[in-house]
Amino acid sequence: MTRSSASMVRSFLSAFECSSLHLCAGGLSPDLNSMEQIRRILRPTDVPDTGLLCDVLWADPDPNIRGWAESDRGVSFTFGADIVEKFNRKHDFDLIVRAHQVVEDGYEFFARRQLVTVFSAPNYCGEFDNAGAMMSVDETLMCSFQVLRPAEKKKGFGGRVSTPAAPGKR
Repeated sequence: MTRSSASMVRSFLSAFECSSLHLCAGGLSPDLNSMEQIRRILRPTDVPDTGLLCDVLWADPDPNIRGWAESDRGVSFTFGADIVEKFNRKHDFDLIVRAHQVVEDGYEFFARRQLVTVFSAPNYCGEFDNAGAMMSVDETLMCSFQVLRPAEKKKGFGGRVSTPAAPGKR
């Protein structure tokens, strides 16, 4: 990471430090007791197989559980709406914004709109028919979404389904 890109990252993160939004790649962790723990993570770093850093990168919400459960990913945990509600109340957040999980419509709310997953890659890896999305936050912290619809799949040679190539990339 260059000095200017590190400065840009710090500026971006500081813009949200006093807001009621919590931004993370994955999710929550049973080891996360204070936001200071996040600030103390040395960067860059390798991601361990377990623990706080692993969880904030890989944990996923699950509407079918309460509390914490093992993840089908084989790493980290899944967490229920009750965990989101407790976390937001404890840290005075209105919304957790996360990514790192394919969702069909590009974005998906959870826990009575207290968490949103935003996934920006439509047709992820050419294997999914998911939309992508981008979230904008205005000065009043109102969130809006721009949805990137998945490309239609075309029947290719031999009747196989294929995703069209990007213009100029044949």
